[in-house]
Amino acid sequence: MASKSIPASILVLRIVTLLALVASVVVLVTDHFTLQDGTRQYFQDIHAYRFVLATAAIGAAYTLIQLPFDIYYACTRKRLIRNGCMPEFDFYADKLVSLVLASGVGAGFGVGFEFKRVLNDLFLLLLALGEDPVSLDEEQSKDNDFFNRANIATGVLLVGAICMAVISVLSSINRTSNRGYFG
Repeated sequence: MASKSIPASILVLRIVTLLALVASVVVLVTDHFTLQDGTRQYFQDIHAYRFVLATAAIGAAYTLIQLPFDIYYACTRKRLIRNGCMPEFDFYADKLVSLVLASGVGAGFGVGFEFKRVLNDLFLLLLALGEDPVSLDEEQSKDNDFFNRANIATGVLLVGAICMAVISVLSSINRTSNRGYFG
């Protein structure tokens, strides 16, 4: 049997993961701005941010499904499903979800930092070509705020991915201890 702290640690980390993933979704969904010509820019206009949202939603759904099982296991020290498949499922599913979340983090940071750099270069070029500096500053500020919020959402997703990776390690320990190798 696993040590008493492992089920409690997994439960706490699942709750932190769920909170981080929900926060990431909320920040990303509320990320938008309006250009001077009335055009609205939303996060879903950039495909990589759709992927970030999808990975956060998948991770949150998985974590929400796992939460009752972890609560029961942490409180009773017994599995809700006792045929031995839960440690195996946790082992593989936790690893898969942590990799999915990590891929969302990579996509979000990759597009966020790259687009921000390219747009800043574009604004400098337009300024050099004689465009109005005041209107360019307003547009650049809106673009920077947009990508900063998306990077914040991705950073919060990173917190969830790290927590899920730690859960993955703990479920590995839990799996091997249930087989009699440890504890």
